[in-house]
Amino acid sequence: MSKKFQKMNLLNLKRQPSWVIWLLGVCAAVLIIFYTAIFLITVVPANSNFSDTSGYKVKIQPKSGLSSIARQMQEQGLSVNPFVLHISARALFVGSRLKPGTYLFPLNAGLGRILLQMARGDRVRESIAIIPGMTIWQVRALIDAHPALMHQTRSMSSKTLLAQLHLTYPSLEGALFPDTYVFDPEESDLVIYQRAAQAMQKQLLSAWSQKNEASPLKTPYELLILASIIEKETGKPSDRNLIAAVFLNRLKQGMKLQTDPTVIYGIGPKFDGNLRKADLTRNSPYNTYMQKGLPPTPISMPSKESLLAAVTPADSGALFFVARGDGTSYFSTTLSEHESAVDQYQRKKTSPTQQH
Repeated sequence: MSKKFQKMNLLNLKRQPSWVIWLLGVCAAVLIIFYTAIFLITVVPANSNFSDTSGYKVKIQPKSGLSSIARQMQEQGLSVNPFVLHISARALFVGSRLKPGTYLFPLNAGLGRILLQMARGDRVRESIAIIPGMTIWQVRALIDAHPALMHQTRSMSSKTLLAQLHLTYPSLEGALFPDTYVFDPEESDLVIYQRAAQAMQKQLLSAWSQKNEASPLKTPYELLILASIIEKETGKPSDRNLIAAVFLNRLKQGMKLQTDPTVIYGIGPKFDGNLRKADLTRNSPYNTYMQKGLPPTPISMPSKESLLAAVTPADSGALFFVARGDGTSYFSTTLSEHESAVDQYQRKKTSPTQQH
């Protein structure tokens, strides 16, 4: 800006009537007082309303407008005037950016501070983790016990829950994708099931699209069943594709899978950790020592890696494997080689587990 232009502006200001300058000063003072007030005048109580004494917990429902937000804040103990909230939100340019959810507001905080916190979406979040290899009864117990969820499914039968998830499977087993699910406190547990089921369908169909035409698997559900067995049999990730090859080779040749985890699943939650020889001779749809082919349902929640292993097995002719005792397995193509490996790695074991 030139010195000449600066002098002209100064002269123009001096030529303004004194009442205009006074009015501008008043407006500036009002704005300063207003913005100071919305940040300094306390709207959050000084004492916490729940176990965490570091803040005050408030829940704002989805699809809430400014009037609804003000009403919900008042109902939960905040000293908020609806008109002042409207004006303050618009003055801070956050009127359309306030996000729903559960918030932990600082004690004694002003309106401006909590409005900016809501605009950032700085909410209280909870999480729940479904671990690969979990069974459906373990997952249901985990979700039922989470204190931050609203429990709508506790009394639901598996059949009802399957219908809620729009699944036509015979069982919920294997239908939920292992992952960590983040949610707002007091969110319905049905939402967790829905998200996990949708994630599994996405991963399952993605893996199915990579299946080789020579695979003996006929449907995505059969892929899900096999992946669940691979998940339970894998002690070391590097063995996953070789284990998949063994089971696929057996299916191609019409051999029994002879895998202990299916027998254990058939026993159910009452399994005491000790698989006995009598268990291997007990007739059950899940006893793959007696039944040919895949069991009727998955036996666990398989990971993405197990799903992919089932459609991309190792290039191997192995038909047997035995646990070495260190998490890895020894793979054999002939029965005589397998029996030698069993003698070497399982000689002193009394349990029949991990001998295939």
